[in-house]
Amino acid sequence: MNLAEFIIRIESFNANVNIPLIRKAYEFSDRAHKGQKRHSGEPYVEHCLEVAFILAEQHMDSTAIASGLVHDVVEDTDITVDEIREAFGDEVADLVDGVTKISLIKFDSREEQQAEYFRKMLLTMAKDIRIILIKLADRLHNMRTLGSLPDDKRRRIASETRDIYCALAHRFGVNKIKVELEDLSLKYLEPEVYFDLVAKIAEKKEEREAYIAEVTKPIKDELAKNGIPGKVYGRAKHLDSIFRKIRVRGVPFDEIFDLFAIRCIVESERECYHTMGIIHAMWKPVPNRFHDYIANPKPNGYRSLHTTVVGPRSKMVEIQIRTHQMHYVAENGIAAHWLYKEGRQVMSKSDRQMVWLRDVLEWQKEMTNPADFLEYLKIDLYSEDIYVFTPDGKLVHLPKGATPLDFAFQIHSEVGIHCAGAKINGRLQPLSTELQTGDAVEIITSQNRTPSHDWLKIVKTSSARTRIKRWLKQAGFEQFVVLGRQIVERKLKEQRLKLPPEEQLQEYAEQLDRKSVEDLFAAIGNGSVSSRQLIHLIEPTVEKKDVGFVGRVIDRIRGSKGIRIHGYDNMMFRFAGCCQPIPGEDIVGFITRGRGVTVHRSDCKLALALAEKSPERVIVVSWDTAKGQSFVVRIELIVEDRKNMLRDITEAIADIDTNVRAAEMRTKDTTAVGEFLVEVSSLSHLKKTMEKIKKVKGVISVVRTQGGSDGSYEH
Repeated sequence: MNLAEFIIRIESFNANVNIPLIRKAYEFSDRAHKGQKRHSGEPYVEHCLEVAFILAEQHMDSTAIASGLVHDVVEDTDITVDEIREAFGDEVADLVDGVTKISLIKFDSREEQQAEYFRKMLLTMAKDIRIILIKLADRLHNMRTLGSLPDDKRRRIASETRDIYCALAHRFGVNKIKVELEDLSLKYLEPEVYFDLVAKIAEKKEEREAYIAEVTKPIKDELAKNGIPGKVYGRAKHLDSIFRKIRVRGVPFDEIFDLFAIRCIVESERECYHTMGIIHAMWKPVPNRFHDYIANPKPNGYRSLHTTVVGPRSKMVEIQIRTHQMHYVAENGIAAHWLYKEGRQVMSKSDRQMVWLRDVLEWQKEMTNPADFLEYLKIDLYSEDIYVFTPDGKLVHLPKGATPLDFAFQIHSEVGIHCAGAKINGRLQPLSTELQTGDAVEIITSQNRTPSHDWLKIVKTSSARTRIKRWLKQAGFEQFVVLGRQIVERKLKEQRLKLPPEEQLQEYAEQLDRKSVEDLFAAIGNGSVSSRQLIHLIEPTVEKKDVGFVGRVIDRIRGSKGIRIHGYDNMMFRFAGCCQPIPGEDIVGFITRGRGVTVHRSDCKLALALAEKSPERVIVVSWDTAKGQSFVVRIELIVEDRKNMLRDITEAIADIDTNVRAAEMRTKDTTAVGEFLVEVSSLSHLKKTMEKIKKVKGVISVVRTQGGSDGSYEH
């Protein structure tokens, strides 16, 4: 494709294209890449032309097309962004700068490089959304010509394309590019599967086309009878979609009947619903296979009616009904919203794509681990959405698998932070309940309720996870500073040493990669830095491991409750699930990285092992329970297998004012084994509860078991 052919072709998509600008950009790119060839052997400028043409196919403006022509000159030649700015102005220069890779920056790992690349891409997308469209066009042409690269490089690029670029195209609704990228990724990641599907689909082409005609003709006839001008046609589903159906359903190709979908394109939204009614009168609709994306658009702006009917010869047929405008948006996504002729250079803040992008930019600030960042980005990009309602009927989009806690943070950060419970469709439900489309959710808040680390196990959205982590970090920082300082002072006292002045401590903090003295003490307090490291800097002659201290710690665990720790009114203590301590038992605390203090029974085997391995993490704790506070304990029963046994046991437990959190009975021969989670206030309360259960007729044994409960309490 030479320049003349290129201009003729792009004018068919945009009659108002700026020909002088396009010609200038082509000549600039041709000179810059002169002598450069791609792996395929073609001149490099051919790639630039193809990228620009893909942008023209999406009806992009002249500035974006020109930027596509020169998008690689900064990375692959000696030309700078400033030279582009001088030649084409700020707009083209900023777009080119936005899509330029970060190959000049050195990283320790491929994963770190990839993570930083996508961070930069997200940030630049927020400035001008055309950047992602240029990147998608660039990646699409690279995938089309991937065959000339070595196999290992092909697989790496195809994997990255599937994981990130396909998902980005989906998130921004650019369906035409998404579909082709998915099929090309499959071609290089699963070549045998790809070519096998190509052959099998080709074999069924005549049969498929005959059946499509059998479905579309009566629909066209009925629409004409009802005075609805419309276009009705069948389209084959793309290869990757078919492959995913085979993999998910676990059935062979021959049993996949929905290899195509029928599409009806009409003039108005009213005609969409009328058409759906006509089709449902012709063929029986399949239950639970109707989706109204017109009333409830997808987050990427997609709008359409989807229904599945039992068509001719009792075969299931998927039918999509939309207007011409909806179809244009479905194919081109965010590009269809581009209104440059009206002077709009950024997406509106209310556009769903930009809302998602702002959320990602918010939580990515907290992600310092490249693996975590990439993982959460993939989750957010791929998530299928559900639709739930607030009490006043407002629609809220959430990813599939989201919980009421995710919903609470979506409503407002403060609602999430103080979330105490949730009603789903008018009934109280656990915060871990998975929400379904159509649920009405009401959040119950309490100023006394604040996040715990266990919330991180419940939430599914990256934004909720980030807000919880931020709150925990802020809330725990001051407590850990005090705790860390106390640990160090105690260790120094054992060595007859004093804490150095602040100026000296600041030097030590920097040596241990901490910005301030407070940061250092907080790190020691939460267990991410060992107190030994600081003490060794203060006095290098002190042995790093005090073997004699281990014995003293073990003795203290075995023989004493210790002392009360003052100044920690809001310190979070986590009761160990391995031994489930309750008031009345001797206890010991261990500093747990990022989770405050974990409290064990003094005779717990794990506690003894921890004390021997990391004596500096030991902290003396004592019971200081509030009136009415309860603790979860697991007990195991062996009982006779008789009628009403479970009822009699729960009644016995209730008689002694003990709450049952969970109960399970399993029959084994003539006996049954039961496990109960009960809430007790003290050791004596537990003993009374167990004695009460033993008196129930047919109870053979009652024992307290280790493990299970892993709750956390704040005091």
